[in-house]
Amino acid sequence: MNEIEKQIIEILGKIRPYIQRDGGDVEFIKFEDGIVYVKLLGACVGCSAADSTINDVIEQILVEEVPGVIAVEQVL
Repeated sequence: MNEIEKQIIEILGKIRPYIQRDGGDVEFIKFEDGIVYVKLLGACVGCSAADSTINDVIEQILVEEVPGVIAVEQVL
C-alpha cells in the first residue's frame, strides 16, 4: 500500500462515522490513475442520495486533501 492509499483510507475513516449515522458505510476498493474507487454499503446501496454522497462529500474532500486524487467512482 502506497502513501496516497494510506491517506485515502485515513480520510475515509474520518468520513465513515457520518455515513454510518445514516445506516450506510463506505469501503475503499482501489486507487488507480488518479481515481479512487469505493463501494457504498448498508443503507447507501440504492439510496437516491448515493451519488450526492460520492460527489459532494467523499470526492470533494479527497480531491482537496490528497494530492493526485482527481475523482471518486462508485463500484457496484
